[in-house]
Amino acid sequence: MVPSQMPSQADTPGPGPGAAAAKLALRDQLLTRRHRRPVAEVGTEARLLAGHLLDAAEVRRAATVAAYVSIGAEPGTGLLLEQLLEQGRHVLLPVLLPDGDLDWAPYHGEGSLVPARRGLLEPAATPLGPEAVARADAVLVPGLAVAPDGVRLGRGGGSYDRALARVPVGTFTCVLLYDDEVGLDVPREPHDRPVTAVASPAGVRRFGGAGVTG
Repeated sequence: MVPSQMPSQADTPGPGPGAAAAKLALRDQLLTRRHRRPVAEVGTEARLLAGHLLDAAEVRRAATVAAYVSIGAEPGTGLLLEQLLEQGRHVLLPVLLPDGDLDWAPYHGEGSLVPARRGLLEPAATPLGPEAVARADAVLVPGLAVAPDGVRLGRGGGSYDRALARVPVGTFTCVLLYDDEVGLDVPREPHDRPVTAVASPAGVRRFGGAGVTG
């Protein structure tokens, strides 16, 4: 994992307006970096991500996996979703609600996706309700960075913080990132929900001393 040159943890703003401003600045920096990634690199790293996650014990044991459809320069999930289906997993994908919360619906393949707000792709199947994510055995979420203790930086809408709040303690919750987005000093606020692991092209790292695979 390659840490970026960021302020030390001691200098990271705590809860409050300072943390919100610091998050905004960090998001801008990370999004700019993502937009500069070559398309070929994004595709290569998506294949590595899929391999690491499918090899992870928590995903191998999972009957139901909550995931998402990547867009733009996000770490790619298309191959991962198809391989989860091929292995017989029940895959749930988010459906963005008008208030920014997430509902969840079954994924039945790439042809079952329809365009949605904010440039997203969502499953056309009937949604199962926001609480459906609580029944997933593994939850894979997007992000822009993660701190060494699992605090995740999202895009600022709070959708996944609300979803993660519904997931039972002990569930495998994993953010998908590039290597240089792992181990950063992420400003934190009271509503932030940490994840238990991160997957990047270098492997899967579990927080709490469980080590790295891949």
